Amino acid sequence: MQHNRLGLGHRPPMPSYGQGPSISALAAQQQMQHPSFVPAQPKNVTLFVGSISGGITDAFLNEILKACGPINSFKRLITPANKPQGFGFAEFQDPDGALRAMTLLNGVELPALEDGCVNKKLLVKADERTKMFLDAYQTQKMRTDADDEALRQSKAKVDELISDIHKKSQEAASNGLIDREKYVIPPHLHDLQEADLPETQRGLVMTEIAQFRERAAKREREKMRDVREAMPNVLAAAAPSGPKVREWGKPQLVSSPDSPGGAKGFGRGAQGYSKPVGFVPAEQGGGTPGSDRQSSVRPMKTDEELEAERKEARRRDEENSYKDRERRYEPRERARIQALERAIARERAMKEAEERDRIEMRSRLDVWDDDESDELFYTDRPRWRTQRARRLAAEQAADEESRLYEEREAENLRRESEAFLARQMDEMQALQEEQRKAGMLLDDGAPVKLGVSLAAAAKKTENAPKEKATVFGQEEEEEEAIKKRKVPLPKLDLVDSSEKAKERLEKIKGEVPRDRETLFKSKVRWDGVSDTMIDRKLEPLIKREMTKYLGELEDDDLIMFVLEHLKDHKGPQKLVEGLEPVLEEEAAEFVISIWRQIIFESMAYGEGLHTEKMMVD
Repeated sequence: MQHNRLGLGHRPPMPSYGQGPSISALAAQQQMQHPSFVPAQPKNVTLFVGSISGGITDAFLNEILKACGPINSFKRLITPANKPQGFGFAEFQDPDGALRAMTLLNGVELPALEDGCVNKKLLVKADERTKMFLDAYQTQKMRTDADDEALRQSKAKVDELISDIHKKSQEAASNGLIDREKYVIPPHLHDLQEADLPETQRGLVMTEIAQFRERAAKREREKMRDVREAMPNVLAAAAPSGPKVREWGKPQLVSSPDSPGGAKGFGRGAQGYSKPVGFVPAEQGGGTPGSDRQSSVRPMKTDEELEAERKEARRRDEENSYKDRERRYEPRERARIQALERAIARERAMKEAEERDRIEMRSRLDVWDDDESDELFYTDRPRWRTQRARRLAAEQAADEESRLYEEREAENLRRESEAFLARQMDEMQALQEEQRKAGMLLDDGAPVKLGVSLAAAAKKTENAPKEKATVFGQEEEEEEAIKKRKVPLPKLDLVDSSEKAKERLEKIKGEVPRDRETLFKSKVRWDGVSDTMIDRKLEPLIKREMTKYLGELEDDDLIMFVLEHLKDHKGPQKLVEGLEPVLEEEAAEFVISIWRQIIFESMAYGEGLHTEKMMVD
């Protein structure tokens, strides 16, 4: 073996077998070995399209989504009032179209095409799993010039569609089809948020507020229009006029005696002969004609003065709003500060107690000596263990005896209750038999018709003493029966009853079906599943499940859809069909988890039990 200058040996050359096969030959050979190989088809991607402005149609949304890429469908939920919701779900045929839609459409402002609606920025996003898939796809795929060209074409098409919809909105506003006039909202109403309103009445209250503001704005516009129309008449009346010319064919107006500007004839006016002398108020004519003339020609306020008055009124409203907010803010902050002070004082007291215990224990341990201690634990450990075992055995025996005593008491109480109920039943049956024999109660429970007549009373006068004795005897028997029924009721053990209720609830929880078919066929007692229970107990469960399947939600439209479905007492299958566009195959699993809780509440209500905060899962 030869060595080089560095002293390292050369590896002997490998034998050559000629040039290997090319890459194309290897690919052809692999295709021949695996003839059934088919390239992976692009996966369908579903995106959430929310914050849709009012009046935007599904046709326009389909068109703008198709501009980004081919789609299979666009589904939009419908409210109970048969109006489209403000969100929907678009299913793209390939991930490229979904990525272009998220890039081009997210944050695009669409105009409102309905009265009372505002412009909204479109929200296009994906759930957690779809987002992870798109990130992985975008990372693995190599970007080409064709992708850039497709993105430019999609952007041009989207810009064209958005400009067309804006032009359509402006034309509708100019033609009066949409009311675009803005109205001033009082400052004290700016603090009113949707979260401050009850959830059950939030939609109704916000709708009423919007209608009220719209009516107020229309009344203000009508008032300003009337003022503008009346302005020329006021100026014309204030201008001096020449002598009046009589118009033929029309009656000539005669000035009334009470008019301040008209000429008063002899014996007319405030001191005329036709009425006695009296005081005349200044508002009705006590002033001189000159003063009335001066007031009629008084110039109106200028625009600067009106603007100054509006600014002053706005400043007063803002001041009142600030004072109102301050009045509501101070008690809340004061209570918060007091709570913080109490928490700090409690923590300080706990630290002081711990420090005292630490000091006391340290002082005890400093002077402690195991050798000089007279405690049995240190002097005679086996004896201490023996005594401790005897004490534990005595405590266990006492506990067992107490437990047996409680069981015997519970059994005796159960027997007394059953005996008492049996006596009550026997007495009730005996009373019914006596009433039935006396003719006061029929077999079918129908009331008895009694007929009273004087003739019948006269005929039965001689039998009256006998009947009277019978009646008195019957009253004595009834009094004895009442005395027998008045026995002291046994005392009930509420702790035992609560434990039994919990056991029954656990039993009911185990009886709730898990199979979809059996669960959906179970009967629901909606009188036990009230709207209050749905808002307080089922809404947090629905939010948890939605977060589990879709992640964090920015709006509660989907949750409100499920709550309205439950409050309308609709079936589970319709709920599954309504949620399939969102959750797909997980919609059935979501509805099963919610419906099991509803069936549990219904069965507990049928047994007369309160579930409180108990959940079935």
